[in-house]
Amino acid sequence: MIYLRSILFQLFFWVWSVAWAVGMIAAFPLPRRVNTWCLKTWSSGIIVALNLIAGVKVEVRGQRPTGPALVAAKHQSMFDVFSQFALLPDACFVMKKELLMVPLFGWHGLKAGMIVVDRDGHSTALKKLVRDAVDRMQKTRQIVIFPEGTRGAVGEPGDYKPGIAALYRELNMPVTPLALNCGSHWDKSFLRKPGTIVFEYLEPIPAGLKRGEFMRELQTRIDTATKALEDEGL
Repeated sequence: MIYLRSILFQLFFWVWSVAWAVGMIAAFPLPRRVNTWCLKTWSSGIIVALNLIAGVKVEVRGQRPTGPALVAAKHQSMFDVFSQFALLPDACFVMKKELLMVPLFGWHGLKAGMIVVDRDGHSTALKKLVRDAVDRMQKTRQIVIFPEGTRGAVGEPGDYKPGIAALYRELNMPVTPLALNCGSHWDKSFLRKPGTIVFEYLEPIPAGLKRGEFMRELQTRIDTATKALEDEGL
């Protein structure tokens, strides 16, 4: 049954996504808020279908940020990313520039004001990351960054990159860690395993910590809470 439900969900996912991606071309000349509404509706539809078709519920724990915020999230699957369109008021992601080459997705990412980073750009890339983040904060957006940079396997300790530390220092604002267990239900295979995906927004880390202390605190909070979710076996 899990194979049939997963196949049916995949069919829905791609038909739904392609339809929205093509339809949203008409929104290019319109204000960004129209693009934001489209992304929220697209993401919300996937969350509903994930429950109805694949038997995977989505649960949110903790206090979701609503104003200008910096969110540092665990990264286990692609669902970690686009689910935040539905869960946050105005999510803005830090995305690698290679994604701009993906047809339609890259175009909509630019229209949505995502922060594009060249991971080979080193110091130049970090400066651009901070500059773009300051701009998005002025628009009261929630910047979501995945400090590990790439998806990791369930139970695998994170390798946290310096981009989040640069944002934390330059923006001088708290960081909301986000733990999750998406990889237990939505991994790189086509299977969608029934159960409950939990997004747990943890207590913000206050501004002003030294870089090393901040990075240790961030990784400890995210990885500890993520392991606790995995141990629940939802």
